[in-house]
Amino acid sequence: MSDDDLAQTRGQGLIAVSNSRLGQFDFTRIALDADVTLSANLRNLRLGDYRYAAREGLGADIDMPLLQFGRSDGTTAQRTVQIANPYFEFVYRATGDASTPREVIGMRVGFDAISGDVGLRINSLSGSMRVTGTAADGSALVLDSRSDPLGGKRWDGACTAPCLSLAQLGGVRAGDATGPSRDFWVSLLKTGVQFQAPAGTTQLPDVAQAGVWLNWRDKLAAISTNGTVPPNLAPSAPPAAALTLGGKH
Repeated sequence: MSDDDLAQTRGQGLIAVSNSRLGQFDFTRIALDADVTLSANLRNLRLGDYRYAAREGLGADIDMPLLQFGRSDGTTAQRTVQIANPYFEFVYRATGDASTPREVIGMRVGFDAISGDVGLRINSLSGSMRVTGTAADGSALVLDSRSDPLGGKRWDGACTAPCLSLAQLGGVRAGDATGPSRDFWVSLLKTGVQFQAPAGTTQLPDVAQAGVWLNWRDKLAAISTNGTVPPNLAPSAPPAAALTLGGKH
């Protein structure tokens, strides 16, 4: 290409790095500027297993026996989940002095957008999560970690009826007719941190507490309210083609 042609060419790398500040914290985000189609099953996720006197019995910040992206009992489109712009973000305590090393507070991983059916079975949750659902009689149900008196730290999902508990939740449908869910992330922190508003919104999320913390409140509807997780099986392999060899004797 000539110098003139190069001067008129614009492009963007697959990896985007950005820096920001909110309050007493600095953030460095490394984002994969891509759309991802995902079908996966994860089992026995146990994160943040340490002593926590207030709720020692639950044993971990997040105890998730099953996490499924996609389902195999619906349409072809439901087999996968659509994810946009996955990212890692590192958190530092702002010093205000260029000569003083910044203290690393922790990190988080998340998506700018996610849509599709996600099967879930959760025993305990540290985080901010809200899911709407419908009972068998047609009445509205809501799962909301904000109802927990300890602020969602190692919450077992217990709530006062009528409500939707973690034990009843079989999964969520992320996104709706207006667009995808925009606030999924999991953080690992040594102290509480106020993160920025998710992309495309102005509402700040709840403060993430120390330890492992999951945030997911935007546009989530329950797949089931009886604890049933939809299957997510691999497609059946087509039968092997029969090969017949023949000839004249």
